[in-house]
Amino acid sequence: MTNPAGVVVTGARHPRYDEILTPDALAFLAELHRTFDARRRELLDRRHRRDAALADGAALDFLPETREVRESAWRVAEPAPGLVDRRVEITGPTDAKMTINALNSGAKVWLADLEDANTPLWENVVEGQLNLRDAIDGKLEFTSPEGRRYALHDADLATIVVRPRGWHLSEKHLLVDGERTSGSLVDFGLYFFHCARRQLDRGAGPYFYLPKMESHLEARLWNDVFRHAQDRLGIPQGTIRATVLIETFPAAFEMDEILYELRDHSAGLNAGRWDYMFSVIKKFRTRGADFLLPDRNAVTMTVPFMRAYTELLVRTCHRRGAHAIGGMAAFIPSRRDPQVNETALAKVRDDKTREAGDGFDGSWVAHPDLVPVCREVFDRVLGDRPNQLDRTRDEVRVTAAELLDVRSTPGGHTEAGLRNAVSVGVQYLAAWLRGSGAVAIFNLMEDAATAEISRSQVWQWLHNDVTLDDTGDQVTRELVEKIADEEIGRLPGDAGDYAEARALFMEVAVADDFAEFLTVPAYERMP
Repeated sequence: MTNPAGVVVTGARHPRYDEILTPDALAFLAELHRTFDARRRELLDRRHRRDAALADGAALDFLPETREVRESAWRVAEPAPGLVDRRVEITGPTDAKMTINALNSGAKVWLADLEDANTPLWENVVEGQLNLRDAIDGKLEFTSPEGRRYALHDADLATIVVRPRGWHLSEKHLLVDGERTSGSLVDFGLYFFHCARRQLDRGAGPYFYLPKMESHLEARLWNDVFRHAQDRLGIPQGTIRATVLIETFPAAFEMDEILYELRDHSAGLNAGRWDYMFSVIKKFRTRGADFLLPDRNAVTMTVPFMRAYTELLVRTCHRRGAHAIGGMAAFIPSRRDPQVNETALAKVRDDKTREAGDGFDGSWVAHPDLVPVCREVFDRVLGDRPNQLDRTRDEVRVTAAELLDVRSTPGGHTEAGLRNAVSVGVQYLAAWLRGSGAVAIFNLMEDAATAEISRSQVWQWLHNDVTLDDTGDQVTRELVEKIADEEIGRLPGDAGDYAEARALFMEVAVADDFAEFLTVPAYERMP
C-alpha cells in the first residue's frame, strides 16, 4: 500500500493495520498536520513563557481582556444524542477486553482513553482504533488466555467519547514532511475519519474528551480543527461534541472562555482532579510554602482550593447550559477481599454523594463494579430527570484568591507519604514502559495523572527543603534514593525488573530541571 506524498509510517504494519492506516486516512492526517501543527507548537511555546513568568513571581487571575465573554449572556449547543443523560461515566483504555466491559457496564458514557490510561505503544495506538471501529460495527469479540469469551450486548451500550492525547505529545511512528505528528491530531483524525459517519448512522456522533488544555486559545485551536474536519469529510457543522477536562491550574481561570470558544461543539466540562493537583504543583513548584502540598492522600476534594474549583465549574457550566461532570474516585473494589471492597464502595459512595449534591450532572468511575454505586447516588438526586442543568448555583461566587488558596490545605509531610509517592511512581512507570497505562496499586487505580502527582510532589518537597513531620529527616536526593531501593525490595520480582523505571523516576522526580510531563521522556524510551 502506497503512502501519500510526504507521509512516512515507521511503525510496524501488523495484520489489519492497513484497515486503519489507509492512504485516504493518512492523507487526512497529513492535511491536519500541515494546517494546524504550527499553531499547536506556538501555543506550547506560549505555555512555556507563562510558566517562566509564574516562576518569576507572576500570578494567575481571570483575564481582563475576556471580561465581556464572562459577563455576557450566551449558551452552548443543546446536548447531542447520547449525551443528554451522563449520570455515570466509566473510563478506561481501548484494549479489546476493556472496550467490551466498558460498553456493557451499564454506564451511560464510556471515556475511551487514548491518553492517561493508555501507553502510546504503536500497537496500542492502531489497535485501539481498530477496537473502536469494530465495537461500533458490533463485531468486537475477545477471548482471554484462560478461554473466557467477551462479546458486546445487543442493547444499552454506553455512548463512546474518545479522549485523544494532549497537545504536548507527539507521535514518532508517523511523520509528515519529516516531522513528527501531533498525538492529538493522530488520535482525533483516525477516529473521526473512520467512525464519524458510522456513529451518525447509529444515531450518535463523534464525541471527544479534550485533555490538558491551559487556555481558551488552545480550545480555539480544537474548534478550528473540528470545523476543518467536518468540512473535509462532509459532516454537518456542530456534529462533533467535546467535553473539556479542567485539569490544569490556568484553565480554571478560563472556564467561561473555553466553553465560549467551543460553544457550537461543547458538551461540557469535567473536573479532572488528579491532573489539577499535579498542575498546581507544577505551576508553582518554586514558590515556597504558599503552594506546598501535604501528603497526596490528605488533599481531598473538600480542601479549600479544590472546593473552590469544583464549585466554580458547576456554576460556570450550568449558567451556559453545559454539563458538569465530576471526577475520578481512584478507589477500586476487590472481588477477593471483602474488607477492601467494602472500604472502596463506601469511599466512592461518599465522593459521588458530594458531587451529586453539589450539582454535577454525572461522574466518573474506573471499574464496572462501581457503576451501580454511582448510578444509585445520582438516581437518588436526579430521579427521572436526565441531568440537573436547571440548578444554576447562582449563590456561588469564587474569587481568584480562593482558587489560589493552596496554603490552607491541612495535612503534613510524612515518611509514609514520601514512601507512597516513590513506590507508586516506580511501580506505575514499570507498568507504563511495559505497555499498561492504567494500573491497580495499593487498591487505587493509578494512571499517568496520579503518577504525575507522585513524582512532582517528591520534586517539590526535595527542592523546597521539606523536613518530614514524623521523622525529622530532610527530604534529600539521598533519602529518596534510599527509599526507592527499600520500596523496590518489597515488590515482587527482582530489583532488575524495576531498574529502568527507577532511573526514569529519578530523572523526573529529583533532577534540578523539572520535566514538564513524565510521559515525554518515558515515550522516548519506548520502541
